[in-house]
Amino acid sequence: MNVNGMGAIVTGGASGLGAATARLLAAQGARVAIFDLNEEVGLAAAKDIGGVFVKVNVSDESSANAGFAAAEAAHGVARVLVNCAGVAPGARIVAKDGTPHSLDLYRRTIEVNLIGTFNMISKFAARVVAASLDGEEAGVIVNTASVAAFDGQIGQAAYSSSKGGVVGLTLTAARDLAQHRIRVTTIAPGIFLTPMLMGLPQATQDSLGQQVPHPSRLGKPEEYAQMVGSIIANPMLNGEVIRLDGAIRMGPR
Repeated sequence: MNVNGMGAIVTGGASGLGAATARLLAAQGARVAIFDLNEEVGLAAAKDIGGVFVKVNVSDESSANAGFAAAEAAHGVARVLVNCAGVAPGARIVAKDGTPHSLDLYRRTIEVNLIGTFNMISKFAARVVAASLDGEEAGVIVNTASVAAFDGQIGQAAYSSSKGGVVGLTLTAARDLAQHRIRVTTIAPGIFLTPMLMGLPQATQDSLGQQVPHPSRLGKPEEYAQMVGSIIANPMLNGEVIRLDGAIRMGPR
């Protein structure tokens, strides 16, 4: 799909992987709407790329509906959806002091990372279908999982569960939406230089990067965005989960 002149939505687009993706799509001529909860950063990011910002809670149905309506009013029916919004809490199932994992924390992680992804997929797809678009492709959806879906570490029970759900959703969503000419894929990044990691000391960042076989460094958000661009451009990429991780396989810690 050529995105030039098309509407595109990036959730979690105010920073990190989402912001890099929004920049790439805008550079390719897409009319980008950023969905995020961080209004200050989101407005600045949207202004920087000539797009629009909409404050959206991806796991809330009414917020999602309002967000899609606002994006459509600005740019027409979106043909591309990239789901980058997510949270990454760390907690053991039983803490060292014997306290069980917070059920509210587990529930919130599933709500944002998995239910939020599904909420965006279904709302986006419904609008694409209603638009009765012509051509071989009507829409493209790219989700974000994590290598934690396969190599979940200690303290990642909630996060790994949520991202494993996104992996499991990918093929069935692609099959479900194939009749509507909407492709669905998922990227499972390894260790990337996101705002969370940027807050760590440089020595810690270097140590994490050295765990990656090749290249032995943290992934760059622009490299994630590059993969999004490749997926959108190649019509045969569908129903697939792509590890973008420099061949890392995470240990238990």
